[in-house]
Amino acid sequence: MFFKDMPPTRLPASGNPLVFFDITIGEIDLSRQTSQKAFVESNHLLVSECRLTGGRIQFELFADTVPKTAENFRQFCTGEYKNQPGRPQGYKGSKFHRIIKDFMCQGGDFLNGDGTGTVCIYGTKTFADENFLIKHTEAGLLSMANAGPNGNGSQFFITTVPTPFLDGKHVVFGKVFEGMDVLHKMENVKTGYRGKDVPNMDVVIAGCGEM
Repeated sequence: MFFKDMPPTRLPASGNPLVFFDITIGEIDLSRQTSQKAFVESNHLLVSECRLTGGRIQFELFADTVPKTAENFRQFCTGEYKNQPGRPQGYKGSKFHRIIKDFMCQGGDFLNGDGTGTVCIYGTKTFADENFLIKHTEAGLLSMANAGPNGNGSQFFITTVPTPFLDGKHVVFGKVFEGMDVLHKMENVKTGYRGKDVPNMDVVIAGCGEM
């Protein structure tokens, strides 16, 4: 675990699985030979924003409603899933590659890191939409990212506002149980220096697992 001194965790009354991300924010991309000072000034950042920060987010997974989708995410959190050579694959060490303030934070591409890679635990690249029973009614919902119908894999997003226009298109499979303050830190990371909606500073899942 990254944040070792965390208080004891309460569990969901539903009996659903509880997983966590330990988030770090603060890696600066200096690959364009930009000095840290110039980078900070050009992106209107405070020095304090360039220090390592973050925290823990806990998620309840709705295994009682979308068990297949919840299990896919859970195994990527725990590292239980292994690729064909037998190596564990999952979210640990991966980045949130797309952040849009007042919308969502997207991650889960631990293959390529840029939103082009995906895989699922079921022996195929993607799996079908399980159901759309849970709606995008609030901030803090976990939902599957896809490139179209039945295109679910490892990528996901966390809403930061209600997004009802996504109902019937993306499968909601969990919600933030604790750690909305960390999600808001992520949402407020500035973007655009590395590409459209790409965070200027790395937002990384430094650790993850099941409670």
